Amino acid sequence: MKLVSWNVNGLRACLNKGFLDYVAQEDPDVICLQETKLQPEQAVFPLEGYHRYFNSADKKGYSGTAILTKEEPIAVTYDFGEDVHRHEGRIITAEYPEFYLVCCYTPNSKDELARLPYRMEWEDDLRAYLQELDQKKPVVYCGDLNVAHQEIDLKNPKTNRKNPGFSDEERAKMTELLSSGFVDTFRALHPDVTGAYSWWSYRFNSRAKNAGWRIDYFIVSQRLRERIAAAEIRAEVLGSDHCPVVLELT
Repeated sequence: MKLVSWNVNGLRACLNKGFLDYVAQEDPDVICLQETKLQPEQAVFPLEGYHRYFNSADKKGYSGTAILTKEEPIAVTYDFGEDVHRHEGRIITAEYPEFYLVCCYTPNSKDELARLPYRMEWEDDLRAYLQELDQKKPVVYCGDLNVAHQEIDLKNPKTNRKNPGFSDEERAKMTELLSSGFVDTFRALHPDVTGAYSWWSYRFNSRAKNAGWRIDYFIVSQRLRERIAAAEIRAEVLGSDHCPVVLELT
């Protein structure tokens, strides 16, 4: 089974930048999208063979997630937990016979870490949600998680240490998640690979210089570890400031 996760930074814009060509070439079984920035009725595009599920923010043109899947899930739910987490379209959970798939667009901590307190609340509540699912069947958790976990996961760790996405607090929450029975699939297969990034700033010609961050992930329950056949980053695929990440499970 091949799964793709991609922060498209506006699906309508990405559709004009080769999105459908990429899908045709990759031919994944499931596509998880983040930052779709649209309402479901605006998602008008030809993509035969996929069931479509969209979760949009209350605020138009902001945030949003989607799951496009060849196999119809047993059930699909939107958002999670308390009301505070239910207005920005950040989570879709699809239940399949063998696992739960959770597509996530993690809140950014914002400049000067203005939203860090909420981000910490989000991390704790979402970890509890994933653990609850994991008690029933294995979990595949993916998306733009807005954190580079280790220094190897971004080009300039020293100058970014207290910046959003690389604060000690955010990195510690990722460590806590992985310590609670989950695996970062890319690092499981590529523990020492450097220069592997999934997001580049539009500023300073960052992508051409490969001055990026790895903040897009597939994370799975520990008991799926032996089923990870491939975990790749499609850095050559344009269309967004992020690139797709791919997981193949046997």
